[in-house]
Amino acid sequence: METPGEEKIVVQVDEPYVAEVDAADLARAVAAALLAEDELDGEATVVITSDEAVAELNQQYRGVAGPTDVLSFPAQEPTPGFISAPEMAAYLGDIIIALPFTQRQAAALGRPLRDELRLLAVHGTLHLLGYDHAEPEEETAMWARQDAILAALPVS
Repeated sequence: METPGEEKIVVQVDEPYVAEVDAADLARAVAAALLAEDELDGEATVVITSDEAVAELNQQYRGVAGPTDVLSFPAQEPTPGFISAPEMAAYLGDIIIALPFTQRQAAALGRPLRDELRLLAVHGTLHLLGYDHAEPEEETAMWARQDAILAALPVS
């Protein structure tokens, strides 16, 4: 069963990881998060890639060495000197997930990889929508939304 808005989510999986990732399931998780936040027209891209690729982005954009599980790059944040095209108003941004990092994290937490990927897809989507967890009250709000969205996803 397709989640409304799922067709607006693009999931790119790097070749070495195709057999390990259910791209349609990740698209449904992102679409469910957008639906829960009343972002029915929202569009996003999810990229499943290597630790090395994520480490490079993490260093370049956050100044943090090494990989992390997920990075979000909101498209709607104003960039000085850059004007977004009106037809891109619905494009929320990109969610980049390091699959090897995520596999290790899931194993360490005793969770199935699919559940960990869903969590990261929803988490990344919430970041695209402006949620953050830098402050304790922000974290509480974000985790509550994340947990509610994940709880509503069908188990399969």
